[in-house]
Amino acid sequence: QVQLVESGGASVQPGETLRLSCVPSGFPFGNKFVSWVRQAPGKGLEWVSGIHPPGGMQYYADSTVGRFTISIDNAKSTVYLQISDLKSEDTALYYCAVSRRLPLYCDGGICRGEIQRSSFDFWGRGTQVTVSS
Repeated sequence: QVQLVESGGASVQPGETLRLSCVPSGFPFGNKFVSWVRQAPGKGLEWVSGIHPPGGMQYYADSTVGRFTISIDNAKSTVYLQISDLKSEDTALYYCAVSRRLPLYCDGGICRGEIQRSSFDFWGRGTQVTVSS
């Protein structure tokens, strides 16, 4: 069965750090792009970061540069998203998703654009991050 499994979400206080994990089941990441997408309560999908496993090239949204770090452990077939200095506006359901190409305009590792669920080939079920004092 093909699926993506996210983990690592938690309820934390502002300023803390979390590391989210995404593991594929039933297929390899291979040459696909792996993205993290979040959806805050009552809002639409927001792409936050992506990585291309073969070369490890990292991509970020304008709003996530500096506090978000995406990485991959190829031996474990796991993509991580570390979020530091968490803020209340980071509260969201964080999804892992894969696609054959990044469905955004990217320049120098910074990507912009709107996304839809259909922009990606597979989605995980998400892991909840709640930031509250």
